[in-house]
Amino acid sequence: MSLLRSDRFPAVILLVAAALGLVVANSPAAPAVDSAMHVYLGIPGVFELSVEHWIKDGLLAIFFFVVAVELQFELTSGELNSARKATQPAIAAAGGILVPVAIFLLFAAGTDSASGWPVPTATDIAFALGVLAVFGRGLPSALRIFLLALAILDDIVGIVFIAVLFTSDVNLVMLAIAAALVVLFGILSRQLDGPARVPLTIALVLIAVLAWAFTYASGVHATIAGVALGLAMAQYPALRARHVLEPWVNGLVLPLFAFSAALVVIPAVSPTQLQPAFWGVAVALPLGKLIGISLFGWVALRLGREKGAVPALPFSDLLAAGALGGIGFTVSLLLSELAFAGDALLRDEAILGVLTGSMVALVLASVLVSWRARHYRRLERAGGPPAEEVTP
Repeated sequence: MSLLRSDRFPAVILLVAAALGLVVANSPAAPAVDSAMHVYLGIPGVFELSVEHWIKDGLLAIFFFVVAVELQFELTSGELNSARKATQPAIAAAGGILVPVAIFLLFAAGTDSASGWPVPTATDIAFALGVLAVFGRGLPSALRIFLLALAILDDIVGIVFIAVLFTSDVNLVMLAIAAALVVLFGILSRQLDGPARVPLTIALVLIAVLAWAFTYASGVHATIAGVALGLAMAQYPALRARHVLEPWVNGLVLPLFAFSAALVVIPAVSPTQLQPAFWGVAVALPLGKLIGISLFGWVALRLGREKGAVPALPFSDLLAAGALGGIGFTVSLLLSELAFAGDALLRDEAILGVLTGSMVALVLASVLVSWRARHYRRLERAGGPPAEEVTP
């Protein structure tokens, strides 16, 4: 289980799962796998979903629960618990959203692909921290903290996009019931330290499942239930739940989602025939994130340093962080599914764009992170940064 809680190994599993999905979709096994993904499971006549939807709407809600727990901790006790701490990564995150959107629209404005503008705004924290862990030995801890805060803020924006942009025909009665269940979940989670911990835990699991089901039935994307439950739960039991769920999320939930999302047939066309949905995402992820995060981050750090509020990160470190931010993957894949739900061709090309752009960003980030890590190791050997400022 320790491997699945590390930064490195889950990123490798995700990459393998996505590659396997792409290979299977373009192999003779594709029809059989596609049929399996469309098998319906559940209670007949009451609640049934296809295997594909159980993964994307059900299992992925667990991932968003874990993300929300981490977000709750960072906002209350961690690196985002004050305006002073949050301002710097917030400005960088804004650049990492606005610039990719602008680049995407340069390709897609005025076309059917334009609705995919949210796709290149996401950062995959698991991948980003995995690359940092593999290639970044010796980097200052301030860079990791900056990247973590940045990615969490990115997740907030992604959650808002999912909740606001991809919700229609909301059933307010179902949503009200889901909200009431989330409130009940939060109240009961604060009683877990008492003698009735086991029955309360069982009750919490049942309430969480019901809250998810009513959210799904309301028309709001079901993963939002995971976010609401993670934010509502009392912090200490939430952190314990996150610890229990983390290896399952890293080893099962995310790989299954990556596999199913990457089941895309590579179009037999020349590059010039690919839609703006592909080119916009493939360029905006690595280039837009690199420019937006590093440039806006540099401005934020200069302003913060003048007030003595933030540590100074060299622009070269911000370039490495910007490249890491271009690894969109999990949330970008989900946004591709939602943005082009009514057009399978554009959806598939956007997914290919996410995979292509994320791979370009991954390679670029590996090079930049390795370069900066070597720089800091040389400084350390020459008596530079003190050991406590360097990541292990």
